[in-house]
Amino acid sequence: MSPRQAGGATQGVPVAGPSFYRAHGLGNDYLVFEGREGDGAQGWPVRPEAVRAVCHRLTGVGSDGIVVLMDAEPAPDAPFPLRMFNPDGSEFERSGNGLRILAAYLHRSGRVGQAPFQVRSGGSLIRMQVHDVTREGRFDISVEMGRARVSPDSVGLQEREPEADALPALKHPELGAVVFQPVSVGNPHAVVFGQDLSTETLHALGPFLSSHPAFARGTNVQLARVAGPGRVEIAIWERGVGPTTASGTSSCAAAVAAVRQGRLEPGPIQVIMEGGTLKVTVSPSLDVVLRGPVQEVVRGELLPGFVQMLG
Repeated sequence: MSPRQAGGATQGVPVAGPSFYRAHGLGNDYLVFEGREGDGAQGWPVRPEAVRAVCHRLTGVGSDGIVVLMDAEPAPDAPFPLRMFNPDGSEFERSGNGLRILAAYLHRSGRVGQAPFQVRSGGSLIRMQVHDVTREGRFDISVEMGRARVSPDSVGLQEREPEADALPALKHPELGAVVFQPVSVGNPHAVVFGQDLSTETLHALGPFLSSHPAFARGTNVQLARVAGPGRVEIAIWERGVGPTTASGTSSCAAAVAAVRQGRLEPGPIQVIMEGGTLKVTVSPSLDVVLRGPVQEVVRGELLPGFVQMLG
């Protein structure tokens, strides 16, 4: 996620309808709206100030972000186009939990079944599948995140260590050199391995790395430590959000970083976060599949007065 416009910054302002669907993946919640672009579209303009108002926990609906489904009825076999927004109003490339919440919405609204389907986000095609749903509205959903990249360029890093094979590092004013593994799974991440996943360390390193000018578009940050064979624990700082209890792309980045550095073997990896555990499968060539639960919560509708205020 990014506090700077990314993955759709050159597109027009979408207009979303008042109806929404809310669900969460291990406490990381998103709102899904259906939207359109162009003159004559009815609803509220998805501008930064409007997104901030809708996502506000006290004076709005409240959420960790918004997914706007740009075409609810695409041509047969065509991907569902979407755009994604942080609660600070910035647009970003992709979210593992946001994507899976969209999949739950598409399944609940009868647009997809249990066969694989594709969506388009941030210029990328992404394959997803709803494997199961319980009577309690708990979905089991997987996302094929594609092949991860681990070069400094892949995360927009503009400063490098002199040695070509060395991991990049940035100097913290109090903590000294912070060495990290860059990982892109469609959005940028900096994974810092160590034993300290404390709130204090997260609040020291998260803002420092996520908004460091060395990153062209900012970055998401994970503190990580291997917890045993096929297991890694993480603490998360998302750009444009701050600390979060769970994140799909952060889980993917941490698993990829562990495999890349030889800390874990390729294959299924359990990623343990404050909100729970997700399964990330990493191939030897760093192809990534994310799988885990989504719990649906509510359907709702913004009232006319609030929509008018947003406009």
